[in-house]
Amino acid sequence: MTTANATNLSWLGRTEAWLDDRGKGAWIAVMILGFIFFWPVGLALLAYMIWSKRMFNGNCRSARRGARRHYHAAMKTSGNTAFDAYKAETLRRLEEEQDAFEAFLQRLREAKDKQEFDAFMDERAHAAKATNGDNDAPVQDAQPA
Repeated sequence: MTTANATNLSWLGRTEAWLDDRGKGAWIAVMILGFIFFWPVGLALLAYMIWSKRMFNGNCRSARRGARRHYHAAMKTSGNTAFDAYKAETLRRLEEEQDAFEAFLQRLREAKDKQEFDAFMDERAHAAKATNGDNDAPVQDAQPA
């Protein structure tokens, strides 16, 4: 974490960032100390850890660092121009395939949404016919007296 970011955060934000940098074990240790010294603090920390998914997921900051490291490793040159050209072409092709797959998934979602909406409208029309079928007598508007 840079010092510019650290000065922009409140003491609570800085504490959270400090604990995130040290991992899940630090969060658990602080929670246990909270239970020992004043149980509502420990309970509040436990609730926050569950609510923010810190208890069940890996550290989000370390995951971002890992993703950044993999990205930089993918963009690093090997020194062999033929291999670098092959790698660039393969990455470009994979990105195109990913875009095509995401477009395919979007079309599937839209088709499913349309199907569910059409089913809803059919059900609603069927229910309207059923209620109108029960009342064979014409409905007359009430005239004010």
